[in-house]
Amino acid sequence: MKKIVGIFAIALLGGLVALGINQAVQSFSEPDNFQDMQKQQAKFASQIEGEGAAVAFDFVKVSEVSTPAVVHIKSHFEATKQEVPNMGGGIDPFEMFRDHGFDFNMPQQGPGMAAGSGVVITQDGYIVTNNHVIDNASKIEVTLNDKRTFIAEVIGVDKTTDLALLKIDEKGLRFMSFGNSDDCKVGEWVLAVGNPMNLTSTVTAGIISAKGRSIDLLRRQDNQYAIENFIQTDAAINPGNSGGALVNTHGQLIGINTAIASQTGSYTGYGFAVPVNLVKKVMDDLLKYGKVQRALLGVAIQDITQDIADKEGLKDLNGVLVKEVTDGGSGEKAGVKKGDVITKINSIEVNSVSALQEEIGKFRPGDKITIEVKRSGELKTLNATLKGIDGEEATSMADKSSANTVKGLVLESLSSADKDLLKIKQGVKVTAVNDGPFKGKIKAGFVITKIDKQAVYSIQTVKTILAAAEGAVLIEGKNADGSDAVIGLKVTE
Repeated sequence: MKKIVGIFAIALLGGLVALGINQAVQSFSEPDNFQDMQKQQAKFASQIEGEGAAVAFDFVKVSEVSTPAVVHIKSHFEATKQEVPNMGGGIDPFEMFRDHGFDFNMPQQGPGMAAGSGVVITQDGYIVTNNHVIDNASKIEVTLNDKRTFIAEVIGVDKTTDLALLKIDEKGLRFMSFGNSDDCKVGEWVLAVGNPMNLTSTVTAGIISAKGRSIDLLRRQDNQYAIENFIQTDAAINPGNSGGALVNTHGQLIGINTAIASQTGSYTGYGFAVPVNLVKKVMDDLLKYGKVQRALLGVAIQDITQDIADKEGLKDLNGVLVKEVTDGGSGEKAGVKKGDVITKINSIEVNSVSALQEEIGKFRPGDKITIEVKRSGELKTLNATLKGIDGEEATSMADKSSANTVKGLVLESLSSADKDLLKIKQGVKVTAVNDGPFKGKIKAGFVITKIDKQAVYSIQTVKTILAAAEGAVLIEGKNADGSDAVIGLKVTE
């Protein structure tokens, strides 16, 4: 009898932990930086891992934990003469992928709008989604699970992993704690949470059907440094799930749903998610540096098939074959040679090109790693210091001033406090005016609220409208003293 009571008590305790974990995190003080927030989340994740195992197959409680942290994203696009941002009707920028059976799972909403999902990863409003969900959007509208709506700012994007970091101006949000995607097992139950077909807060269940999938979806975009080492799942994923959460049975985020395998654009049993361990590193880089710090080993590599093993005289198919070694690269300096078989990076086995790329992708230039290689049947451990794309063993900051400059206007996003002070709902502030058509016409401190009667929600809005503008434009806004202003001027001859 005591044994039965004990088992019941453990199950009850696990259920309470899984159900109340997000409420519990709100009582902690806000960390000073994103890394501290991740450490807190790791602590809470370990609590669920240790005590929530008793309710591992209780999808109800996992859904209650995860759905409040998944948001609905609507991306708005201004028409331009190049028609690049047109995501609905007309040009379909993803049409090339459909012939190959793979597709980004994002529905079109009609001319000028597309939709997807996102995952809140901190209580103060940082959200991760796919880059293809918000790419070239002039306005990004985020709707929370409780139906509140915010305009999001793009903190940074990474096309090599198809990830983006957004920020909304709000605190006390329910967020999702990080799991460990390296620990995921094939056959493990998972949930996909997102907004397919505009059906908000939809949860589907399935298993991890494979790991380390490379489907060449990102590389087909002339993306030389793309990393594809997807988690494959048969949880139902449809258009609109892009950027949503792949969640384990402990309520932890283990991946960002990105693509589907389909000849029709709808669910046929195969979905793909970016592993969360890679997501964490990319998000940290975007927040801290403004761009991803991509480390390179400096080798050309190849998967080992039976034919290659026979040709190279290899005893097994484990590891990744080194085809070439870049002169002066990290690999050459560490002693890697052509014909070596790389079997481990920092004690983690790598048996495919995509797995090795993901492991290296978790590091930054200047990081030191160990490489285990097989050479002529002998195992060797080598020490390498990784270099960046620029060949340097050091990180570098993004040039944000250049990214936020258009036609000489240096711009910055407005905070909620700025909007409240000026009594406006949207706008972008001019912080400096360099050489260009606006010099002497607009002063620093001016807030642009509309251009040619189109509301300005973000820096991207200004860029998109001005890129398409011909002749003169009409700019409405607020001077630094709060007075209204309307300025008409030529932007092109």
